[in-house]
Amino acid sequence: MEKVWEIHGLTEEEYRRILERLGREPNQVELGILGALWSEHCSYKSSKKVLKRFPTKAEWVVQGPGENAGVVKIDDEVWVAFKIESHNHPSFIEPFNGAATGVGGIIRDILSMGARPIALADSLRFGEMEGPHTRFLLRGVVKGISSYGNSIGVPTVAGETFFEGSYQTNPLVNAFCLGVLPAGRMLRARATEVGQALFLIGSSTGRDGIHGAVMASGEFGEEVEEKRPNVQVGDPYFEKKLIEAVLEAVERDLVVGMQDLGAAGLAGSASEIASKSGMGVELYLERVPLREEGMSPYEILLSESQERMLLITEEENVPELERLARRYHLSYGVVGKTTEGDRFRAYFNGEPVADLPVSLIVEEAPVYDRPIKEPGYLREVRSFDQSTLPEVDIKEALYKLLSSPNVCSKAWIFTQYDYQVGTNTVLKPGGDSAVLRLKWPVRPEIRSEKGIAISCEGNGRIVFLDPYEGGKSVVAEACRNVACVGARPLAITDCLNFGNPERPEIMWQFVRAVEGMAEACEKLSVPVVSGNVSLYNETVEKREIRNVYPTPVVVCVGVLEKADKHVDITYISTGDILLIGDLSRASNVGGSEYLKVVHGLVKGSVPPVDLDKEKLLIDTLIELVYRDMIMSAHDISTGGLLINVLESLFPTRFGAELELYGDERPDFFLFAEMPTRVVVSVESSLTDKVKDFLEERGVDWMYVGRITKDRSLKVSYNGKLILEENVDRLKEVWERSLEEAL
Repeated sequence: MEKVWEIHGLTEEEYRRILERLGREPNQVELGILGALWSEHCSYKSSKKVLKRFPTKAEWVVQGPGENAGVVKIDDEVWVAFKIESHNHPSFIEPFNGAATGVGGIIRDILSMGARPIALADSLRFGEMEGPHTRFLLRGVVKGISSYGNSIGVPTVAGETFFEGSYQTNPLVNAFCLGVLPAGRMLRARATEVGQALFLIGSSTGRDGIHGAVMASGEFGEEVEEKRPNVQVGDPYFEKKLIEAVLEAVERDLVVGMQDLGAAGLAGSASEIASKSGMGVELYLERVPLREEGMSPYEILLSESQERMLLITEEENVPELERLARRYHLSYGVVGKTTEGDRFRAYFNGEPVADLPVSLIVEEAPVYDRPIKEPGYLREVRSFDQSTLPEVDIKEALYKLLSSPNVCSKAWIFTQYDYQVGTNTVLKPGGDSAVLRLKWPVRPEIRSEKGIAISCEGNGRIVFLDPYEGGKSVVAEACRNVACVGARPLAITDCLNFGNPERPEIMWQFVRAVEGMAEACEKLSVPVVSGNVSLYNETVEKREIRNVYPTPVVVCVGVLEKADKHVDITYISTGDILLIGDLSRASNVGGSEYLKVVHGLVKGSVPPVDLDKEKLLIDTLIELVYRDMIMSAHDISTGGLLINVLESLFPTRFGAELELYGDERPDFFLFAEMPTRVVVSVESSLTDKVKDFLEERGVDWMYVGRITKDRSLKVSYNGKLILEENVDRLKEVWERSLEEAL
């Protein structure tokens, strides 16, 4: 029989702490509040100390971690707010609604800063494509994201999708949103005075999502179907009305702050407002608009029904807010107020149902120093010697890679998204970064000539092989990608997806990955301004434990001096192809897609990132684009150099002749995923000028070939032709592989 504390996701020790602090037994409502707010999902009790290692400040950072989203300055007219969050557990239980409500929740995080959401991105992980459940999950998740984003009118402009066996029973669904706001007009989840009203607006409250935060803070077993009621159900059309109503209230200066209702529902929202404001709060639950009869105070407080916001306002503004809500056909009610002191009090029909110190709910949530231990598997995977690999046929290896779901076109996914609604999208999905224009639709005079670049990265496989170097590499690649379009990296938001932190080996992965990420952020001057930690991505079935690969997902946001002054990955004319960056090391295929797909191995040491050379490459790329010296840029990543060149050829009618020289095996050179390397195309008349420019800055370069009018790919190595193929034939394999697998 479950103990009273176990029902609410608490440990016995945590329950004893509550008893000691209160000097009495908490009632069921109070236990529900504390269980939700002390959950891993809300309190970050295993990760809070580790996260302090991230740099979070810079002169362009307006708001760092601690609010609903980070905010950075673009110029004197425009700021942007952005954040990424996970909806992993709900998406496994109910893929459509789990993914859809993940999108709805991250949009409201941006809205709560007073920003208009203008762009979405997603980072998805599924099991191997051979599993029928993988196809079910992929279809449901993509449909959920597209249904919500398309309906609400916010474009999904960037993302990534990977398939690995470790995600078979724990898919990862991470959603990112970016919004724009006028400079100087940011809101926080804070009241400014005692006695201000808490105005609930949006959808009515139902029983969906109760215990959602607790569910997201535990491992899965074989009782997954029982958790289906914990998943919320979203309504994008209602959220669209909510966005417009809230932004109108902000424009009319009717609110002083706001908080969305997400994890832990009204209890979480009200307690966070009270804690950040240094005040108490009173709630009157009978005033909460309900859509189901007979809901108890417990259900009303902890419901995670979607499309709801809690606005903080002066009493005299309540009538205007009520009129506004009625005009947009939204439910509403004054459900509480801020008070003096440190008490969270909730009443139902005049009767007290909860009375807790705000500090106990929020600040006194437990914080753990989890034990760490280096995993034993690392000795075996690092002992791998790539020289023992058998020689392969380059053509055969290339076709296998193009067919891999991690390399092939993801158009089946992103073409289901409306990535151009809103008319801000300059570069669509499929490249290294999306590019957006910036404008504020309510006041057209508030706009910027500058553009925003968004790149999403998260290679869990290399973090599994080396969390420290893998963590560095994920940050470096996200920053490199925005530089490839010509943008200067500004800041990142991250979603740290890991297994059970109570297992020392998992906690070691987490600590080392954060250390690597933090070092890269410091060196590349990209502070972490927001983020999310998703732990317990673990399934226990028939006594077998399956953890996901440690997967830190990073979204880098960069700024372009002019939105229309950028390059893409696509070759736009005949010319020369150069490989630039860190070229002084021999190719290492450890952790590569080539090693897995062609040789069936996930092993090897991860090629380390030289952060000094990475910073130099990023700065150089930005200047090359700004000076109109290159026609395209595309970083080396999944699949290696040969896949890189083909991805730049496929959207065109051109071909390429690669003339390569080296003293290593050609398959290693062509398919290694070495960091800090970018392929650029250059007009032949400018090649010497670009070479001189690179040499002046100390950036390595290598001539690798030329773009031709003939629609064929020819590759020679040390003077010997090793591959000749029709580009359209290769493109057909690349384009059709994912759809055929589904």
